[in-house]
Amino acid sequence: MKTNEVLENIKARRSVRAYTTQQVAEEDLLTILEAGTYAPSGMHLETWHFTAIQNTEKLEELNARIKGAFTKSEDKHLQERGCNQTYCCYYHAPTLVIVSNEPTQWWAGMDCACAIENMFLAARSLGIGSCWINQLGTTCDAPEVREFITSLGVPENHKVYGCVALGYPDPSIPMKEKRVKVGTITVV
Repeated sequence: MKTNEVLENIKARRSVRAYTTQQVAEEDLLTILEAGTYAPSGMHLETWHFTAIQNTEKLEELNARIKGAFTKSEDKHLQERGCNQTYCCYYHAPTLVIVSNEPTQWWAGMDCACAIENMFLAARSLGIGSCWINQLGTTCDAPEVREFITSLGVPENHKVYGCVALGYPDPSIPMKEKRVKVGTITVV
């Protein structure tokens, strides 16, 4: 198969769930966020918004509010996570990017997914680990969560479609080998 730097970067990217405490440098964060803005968007509307949080106290409060919303869920698994004192939805990454969009177009979530993938690939190219974080998407409309994320800069009329955890991978945790599932490609 053919290869190049871009294809090798795609193949090397993995979800990182254990980070060092080293913060992502502002220049690297801005580069990653800019990569998100170059993602395709339906009708080129670019109605998304990226809210980056690097403040530890704000991240901890966000996690606590998400856990609080989980405790009110009808889903037993989410209730357990909400009551688990050690649970951290963003894996203690030093940076979290909230990716939101106006929910008025049916493709809003797809636009956000494209932006998130661009951020993942940009992060990987800079030696920074990343992971998709879903929990805020299911709790963003809980009153205590909505109030807080709005205060952080997430537009009030936006739905959260995903988050990007960013940080340097903990070197003591080995990266998993990617195994491509057989039968996922058909060429007609």
